[in-house]
Order: sequence, then C-alpha cells, then structure tokens
Amino acid sequence: MGEGSAGPGPRSLETRAQIAQGGLVWGGRRTEPGLTRSCRGAFRSPRPSPKSGQTDGTSEESLHLDIQKLKEKRDMLDEEISHFISEGYSVDELEDHITQLHEYNDIKDVGQMLMGKLAVIRGVTTKELYPEFGLDMND
Repeated sequence: MGEGSAGPGPRSLETRAQIAQGGLVWGGRRTEPGLTRSCRGAFRSPRPSPKSGQTDGTSEESLHLDIQKLKEKRDMLDEEISHFISEGYSVDELEDHITQLHEYNDIKDVGQMLMGKLAVIRGVTTKELYPEFGLDMND
C-alpha cells in the first residue's frame, strides 16, 4: 500500500512489479530475494592468505615437504603390496574378500536392527536378548 493512502498507490504497484521480476531495487541496486547485505559483501577466499612476514619460499618449502611425505607413503604402500604378492595374495582374491566382508556387515546390520525391534516390543535391552539366541556380547 502507498504511504498515507487507503489503497494501493502507484509506488505500491511499482514495488510489486519489481518483486514479480525477481527482486527489489533499493537505491538503484538490485537485491535478490532472501539475501542480506552481509551476503553481498566483498569476496573472501576460503584459502588462507599467507601470514604477515611469511615469504613465498616458506610456502614452497612446505609444499616440497608435503610432496616428499607423499612419495614416502607411496613407497611404503608399494612395499606392502609387494609383500602381499610375495606371500601369494592376488588383487582379485583381496577384492573378493572385501566384497564378502561388505555382505557380512550388511547381514549383521539387518540382524542388529531386528534384535533392536524385538527388544522394543518385549520392553528389554538387546543385551538381554543375546543369550536367548545363543549370541556372545562380542558378536
């Protein structure tokens, strides 16, 4: 509604048209619906800027150290792989074993869920149900 009037005035219609076009214009500056002034501030990079007094050499030195650590880790993993291969393990066998472990965990999760539902129905804890089903607490 326009100021001081009983019904919509020309200013009110203009504002409605601006809203219908996707935003308001305040002081010649378009604003998006729902955005506050803090969202329209200057861009701030998520990457931390170098601390004052820190030279680019320190940053480069840090990167070289990180690269060296990654190379050492790669070499260690290559050694482990070679060790497993020398013991007769194959990649296919390990992948099959991992697949079976995932299937086992999925089945165990379903069993735990059913035990939980049964415990709620009976008004007891799942711990109290374990002996009834011949389960050890470490299962």
